[in-house]
Amino acid sequence: MPSRKILVINCGSATIKFALVDEHEEGFALRGIADRLGEPDAVLHWQHAGERHEQPIPGADHGAALARLLPLVQEASPGGVQAIGHRVVHGGERFTRARRIDAEVLAAIRAVAPMAPLHNPANLLGIEAAMAVYPELPQVAVFDTAFHQTLPEHAFRYALPDALYREHGVRRYGFHGTSHHYVSQRAAELAGLPVEDSCWLSAHLGNGCSTCAIVNGRSRDTSMGLTPLEGVVMGTRSGDVDPNLHSHLARTLGWPLEQTERMLNHESGLLGLSGLSNDMRTLQQAHGQGHPGAILAIEVFCYRLAKSLAALSCALSRLDGLIFTGGIGENSPLIRSKTLAHLRLFDLALDEAANARCVNGVGGAIHAPGHPRVLVVPTNEERQIALETLEVLDACAIRADVR
Repeated sequence: MPSRKILVINCGSATIKFALVDEHEEGFALRGIADRLGEPDAVLHWQHAGERHEQPIPGADHGAALARLLPLVQEASPGGVQAIGHRVVHGGERFTRARRIDAEVLAAIRAVAPMAPLHNPANLLGIEAAMAVYPELPQVAVFDTAFHQTLPEHAFRYALPDALYREHGVRRYGFHGTSHHYVSQRAAELAGLPVEDSCWLSAHLGNGCSTCAIVNGRSRDTSMGLTPLEGVVMGTRSGDVDPNLHSHLARTLGWPLEQTERMLNHESGLLGLSGLSNDMRTLQQAHGQGHPGAILAIEVFCYRLAKSLAALSCALSRLDGLIFTGGIGENSPLIRSKTLAHLRLFDLALDEAANARCVNGVGGAIHAPGHPRVLVVPTNEERQIALETLEVLDACAIRADVR
């Protein structure tokens, strides 16, 4: 049977990240990003056959960018692709797994958009544009929240009046599910443990950050909540703050709700603490030069991360290992070292040489001999989305055969 290929699309409001995934190959035949969509300087970047390319697409919207992408996909996969897998950030309680997209699924994604206003509307733009450009292909939605639908009620409920949950869905949902799912399975493989009998703490660290407790391949608790703002410190997002902050700023500074919301999502986190940047690479360089804001931002980031991981250990019966992933988790020995320094009660310790070696896509064990397992596992959300898309296609084929 020939190897099947899936085009994976992850749409932002002004970007389309894409990858062509072969079910039997780890690497990507084609990957890239359409950036600054809708702007005069919109551009398409891609890698194919080991070469980098760039093409201006001035003023292109999502549909125009996908139309430009079509011949690239055809060149990279002459036999065609079997489906398109779309990353969708919020699926609410309705979606516990990936789903083939139809009018009902589109309506449900639209209905939960108020809980992910920065993400779901952009995801919908990409889906609708892809359906117009590739009308003959099955389209599948893979939800960031779906992996966390196995949280027990005591982990996902807020201590709020019951009607807010029962009638309005106010609860903790969690995000980065495709990443936590993928790296926990890879960690079990690397450790020689069965996925269905393993317990992990996972830290996905990038511009957005979250932690997760994973038991026997299922999410049991996670740091993000109703929206991706809850939890640990992030690039521009504050993470946890006193819930009364909104009213405090309204009373003392006269800030409207929208100003506080913008501050918490776009002006806080590493950027707000450092006054310099939301990019950890910039902050680490400034940290080495003694920049006070960068030093503070990194210290708060690592302490709050360690605090979250320690709290999530309540969901585990044992600890088979701690996983670092995402752009920061995979590339910052400093952040890994500083975080573990706050977790001495867990007897975690690093092999400094192994920790220093795990950068630029190099993963593996970084714990000191005789101490609990700590792994750097490069994430591959595109591959996870492709695998879940193929599962949907296979399930649809089985149902068709039964009929």
